[in-house]
Amino acid sequence: MDAEAPANVIPISCAPKNAPCPACGRKGRLKRRIKRKVRTIAYKEIAFFEITYGEYRARCKCSTTFRTNPEGILPKAKYDNKVREAVLDAILEDHLNVEAVRRRMQRDFLLDLSTGFVYDCLKDAAGQLDMAEHRQQVLQRFSGVLCIDELHLGKFTLLLATDPVGDFPVAFALVSANDQEHMGRFLRNLKCGGLEPKVVVTDGSPLYPALLAELWPKAEHQLCVFHVMQDLNKLILAAVRRLRKELGRQGCKGRRRKRGRPSKAQQRRRAQKGITSKDKAKFVFKRRYLIVQRQENLGEREREDLKTMLEYLAPLRILRKFTDALHRLFDPNQSEHQAWCRWHALRRNAAFQAIPELAEALASLEKEKFHKMIAFLRGPARRRAMVRTNNHVERCNRKLRYMEKVRYKWRRRRTLVRFIVLALDRWWKEKFSNASKQPTSNQHKTGKKTRAKPTATAA
Repeated sequence: MDAEAPANVIPISCAPKNAPCPACGRKGRLKRRIKRKVRTIAYKEIAFFEITYGEYRARCKCSTTFRTNPEGILPKAKYDNKVREAVLDAILEDHLNVEAVRRRMQRDFLLDLSTGFVYDCLKDAAGQLDMAEHRQQVLQRFSGVLCIDELHLGKFTLLLATDPVGDFPVAFALVSANDQEHMGRFLRNLKCGGLEPKVVVTDGSPLYPALLAELWPKAEHQLCVFHVMQDLNKLILAAVRRLRKELGRQGCKGRRRKRGRPSKAQQRRRAQKGITSKDKAKFVFKRRYLIVQRQENLGEREREDLKTMLEYLAPLRILRKFTDALHRLFDPNQSEHQAWCRWHALRRNAAFQAIPELAEALASLEKEKFHKMIAFLRGPARRRAMVRTNNHVERCNRKLRYMEKVRYKWRRRRTLVRFIVLALDRWWKEKFSNASKQPTSNQHKTGKKTRAKPTATAA
């Protein structure tokens, strides 16, 4: 604490002649008045609340005596709630770690906070949350679509469920291992809480099918189309790499390249010959991503490059046709019958089956798996594009991972749980208008004596 900094004392009085008992509300008589100082926030200034509170003789059987306390200041606290709110804002909003929070509070408000106080702020704020009210709000606003995913946080695994239509987290669990037992316990807790989804969106993990069929047999299990397309695109790009290597080796057949740099005469002869097979292969490899990119996302320059690639290497035309067929296969504007017709036509195409990588991709699109991939076509038309992927829960996971890593990874499980609860609580508050509100301190004018509304506490 800077001794040379200007100090400001704000007097507050909350000691009336009679005050209600904190337990039953029966008024007690003033026994004596007591004073104490509490630090508050003031930019580049040392500010205190000089509180005059009363000790009262109880007229009931709840306690012998009790004391009053101003709103916004906890009993026996050294700092008011503004300091606690500033610490929480620095952690949850500004993504600072514990030591950075302490440095900021010292630099801006001349507050020398301990590490334990910062952790206590997390503990107290998490303890004030009404999780039962959150669960009730989730059940009232649940759209029927549930996204589930897991996130690895150090030695722990975070199981997270979100509502992509309502854009809010539903529930989470921090477990020691990502296995069938912990996932089953997490999903059973959701069911016991009254959650009955109509669609459950997951990735291709083997943890989900059996559990979802057991807990919610009537719910549609939607496999994430994004993950499916990601796996298929890897196989397509593997075929591009193989064809590119074959093209690059065509110009070297029966020749042995001389050691050293080519002479100027050799360079002139190469320039006269024009573009070589090796140059074509390099051009294709540099722009290989165009083979798997959607037609509507291609720019004018990219369309010209794609046309050149197909001229350089004719087998790429089959790969490009396969990519376009895949995009039509998961079109949200089609019917389920049309999707099955396209699936059958895709598997019967002899040109696709002739390429090993495409044959492997078609083998992965088995009937049972494809039935789960197009579950979004069996839902309402307005939600088809929204529930094809579990990107919503993965975005939430990435945000939590970033916020947790900034703090150099919370060491203890209880601290990590408190941080996640508070982070998700802020998300809930943005979505739910009647979410629980944290207590806020009164606004006091500097240098003027004010009478705060007292709250009584048992002595």
